[in-house]
Amino acid sequence: MPQKAIGFVGLGNMGRPMTENLVKSGQDIIVYDAAGTEARAPQGARLADSTAALASMVDVIHLCVPDGRASEAIARDIRNSTDRRARLVVDHSTIGTEAAERVHSLLADAGIEYVDAPVSGGVSGAVNATLAIMYSGSEHTFDRLRPTLEAMAGNVFRVGSKPGQGQVMKVLNNFLSGSAMAATAEAVAFGIKHGLDMSMILDVVNASSGRNTATSDKFPNRVVTGTYDAGFSSAQFVKDLRLYHDAAAVIGAACPISPAVSDVWEDLDTHEPNADITRVYTFVESGGAD
Repeated sequence: MPQKAIGFVGLGNMGRPMTENLVKSGQDIIVYDAAGTEARAPQGARLADSTAALASMVDVIHLCVPDGRASEAIARDIRNSTDRRARLVVDHSTIGTEAAERVHSLLADAGIEYVDAPVSGGVSGAVNATLAIMYSGSEHTFDRLRPTLEAMAGNVFRVGSKPGQGQVMKVLNNFLSGSAMAATAEAVAFGIKHGLDMSMILDVVNASSGRNTATSDKFPNRVVTGTYDAGFSSAQFVKDLRLYHDAAAVIGAACPISPAVSDVWEDLDTHEPNADITRVYTFVESGGAD
């Protein structure tokens, strides 16, 4: 039997390469992006002229959009679509626990299943299909979706069964990632002021207990080279850390460290709006975080 088409909404820095990999895997993809579908669509994908139209063409729709407001608006369009076929929405966006629960409720009222499945790995991970996907939903749907998810990701994890648990996993990961980037910037700047060489610092740390993704990837490939092109912005870290704080506040979780980390990213984003996250090094090195 021919494979059913899959819908995908959101063709930005992450969504477009994700859909490119779905096309490469041989899956029939129909895409839509409010910012311009034809200009952003990967070669080989079919186009829809609206979210509502897409919902009448496919059973499953994947989302990769900027925030919870966008996910909620799309969910309403899907729910209200005339002649709707869509029965499952898979959200790869980072929207936070409360928004995921709202979208789940909104769709559940119309008999549509919602899966919370944010991604991590940045633009390079999206391009190379090495993303980590943090799925939260039923085991049956997870097994059904696995071929599609594995076409976009190197690691697919089922982290929970409830909408919002994928978001918990994503924002705690980004808190750790943001902390590592900020701390590495401070540590490297400290070493250089004492006359050490940046590449040597990174070589030693990467053979020692301080190794992290900033020292092993972002600094050698984006800071040492002077390209500052990780493809993730300071504003995105500010948003994700705010989502982390919001989710922590709901359950009364202790957060002694994250406020200081958030301050660094908010200061960077104020000083250099939407800066690539690797620019945190030049910001900290120049004393901008003082």
